[in-house]
Amino acid sequence: MDINLAVTLTAVFATVALVAWTIGQSIVAGSSPTRRRLAALSRSTDTTTADTVANSGLFAGPARKATFVPMSPKSMGLLQRRLTTAGFLHPRAVELYVLSQLVLVVVLGGLPLLLIGRSRGLFPALILAVLAYMAPGLVLDRKIAKRKRLIENGLPDALDMLIVSLEAGLGLDQAILKSAEELVIAHPELAEEMRLINIESRAGKPRIEALKNFAARTKVDDVRALVAMLVQTDRFGTSVAQALRTHAEVSRTKRRQRAEERAAKIGVKLVFPLVFCLFPAFFVVTIGPAIIKFVHAFGSGGFAAGGNLP
Repeated sequence: MDINLAVTLTAVFATVALVAWTIGQSIVAGSSPTRRRLAALSRSTDTTTADTVANSGLFAGPARKATFVPMSPKSMGLLQRRLTTAGFLHPRAVELYVLSQLVLVVVLGGLPLLLIGRSRGLFPALILAVLAYMAPGLVLDRKIAKRKRLIENGLPDALDMLIVSLEAGLGLDQAILKSAEELVIAHPELAEEMRLINIESRAGKPRIEALKNFAARTKVDDVRALVAMLVQTDRFGTSVAQALRTHAEVSRTKRRQRAEERAAKIGVKLVFPLVFCLFPAFFVVTIGPAIIKFVHAFGSGGFAAGGNLP
């Protein structure tokens, strides 16, 4: 091999390896729970310092933004409830959703008319317009399913935090707030929902109503069972910590069963990548040379035509 070619290949390999290592280190460092925890603490410290300075009168203007109190799911429309279940709590989320649908329909529906023409591009424009109208809904459904799964997986850890807080002497409202603060890194979706429960309680809503709104927003079966159990314990005056411990064991068992179910489905899901990606290349490598020999043998110039094999 030429020495220049060897040096070039070595340099290319080293460069690609260095770039891949740098990107991998940045991704791992960004996903580290310790670094995210430190960043969150740093942001909270900066916010506290800014509030202190603002409250001291050194700077004019509001010290902090207004606290957002979520609407009750009973007073929401169907689309707004879906957006809330997906985690979009902004008051103008419905308007942005409808605007995105209109923009996609106009852009994708008008693109074939501009490129192909009105006569030939009418049917593709209709198909793209329908797909563009359905695309935000499909993305929203996927977002809802993902958020439900994340809340289900984080519920046992939240229940453990609630049990520890209650047994340490905190009330249920303080325990929910403390659990939300501790779970903001590991399970941010569930922590946000628990924070909304505390905000509704502080705004004057009864605790039972805030818990029922929590179940109505998430639409998770485990959360509904948890809320029903908390309502019963609050009504009959039984031990909340003992009921939470039993419910935490059940939730942890369900989470393990869901993980085992997903692991059991991997074999079936791997069939399609194997059939469409691996097997064609495998057949080309293994059977390809034999097919080439057969073509040369039985084709023109082969022994079947009276010639000699090359």
